[in-house]
Amino acid sequence: MPRPLLVATDLDGTLLRDDGTLSARTLDALRATAAAGAEVVLVTARPPRYLDALAAATGLTGTAVCSNGAIVYDIGSRTVTGSTPLAAPVARSVAAALRDAAPGVGFAVETGHHLRWAPGYGHHLPEDADAELPVRSLAELWTAPGPVVKLLVWSPALDADTLLAVAERAAGGGAQFTHSGGRGLLEVSARGVTKAAALAALCADRGIPAERVVAFGDMPNDLPVLTWAGTACAVANAHPAVLAAVPHRTASNEDDGVARALERLFGAGAGEH
Repeated sequence: MPRPLLVATDLDGTLLRDDGTLSARTLDALRATAAAGAEVVLVTARPPRYLDALAAATGLTGTAVCSNGAIVYDIGSRTVTGSTPLAAPVARSVAAALRDAAPGVGFAVETGHHLRWAPGYGHHLPEDADAELPVRSLAELWTAPGPVVKLLVWSPALDADTLLAVAERAAGGGAQFTHSGGRGLLEVSARGVTKAAALAALCADRGIPAERVVAFGDMPNDLPVLTWAGTACAVANAHPAVLAAVPHRTASNEDDGVARALERLFGAGAGEH
């Protein structure tokens, strides 16, 4: 294949190790990739505030596709350069359908800066502690200020794959449903919003065809990117649906799989650390 002009990689479970850190080998491989002339774009379900923390810890800059494609973000300037929120009436309609189809689910709204959650929502991450804003009722989720970047649906009883199937049956035409591996957690965006749609638009602006993009991922929310890119590579620890759909493999996130692939592609790397 021609040397890629752009590398698109997921973060959690793909580029980052299980403890959320970026290894020295992977950081060196990213820098070598950029030095070779290829742009590195982080393509993640995470909100922009998480990229701020990651950049502060690692020095990473560049462009990120955040919140499963709902936000395009310039990491260095901390600027949102594009946004496609979920309309509040659509979010409210989806929530009503899922309350009927999956009793006991709880809901939260990601704004990019904060996570608002209603009673019954039980998926709380330590890194979100300072950004969480509880509300008193489900109705307040739709009236509180800020965009609905993502609607989060959490079930204490159903795993994410099952909840995704239930949502597609109950409200599949109204929004975009996916998950990124959170236990019992479904992620809902505006219809047509995916990591791939945002990345394709970004590449079109740069004059980069899909054939010159290599993508890495591990979860169902990565599949649109992995099927769009000219070359797709799944890490060894990927979800079964990803492993079934993607022909190329690299080592796991714990074993610097993305770094190993970049070292092969660009002929340079940091070696073992």
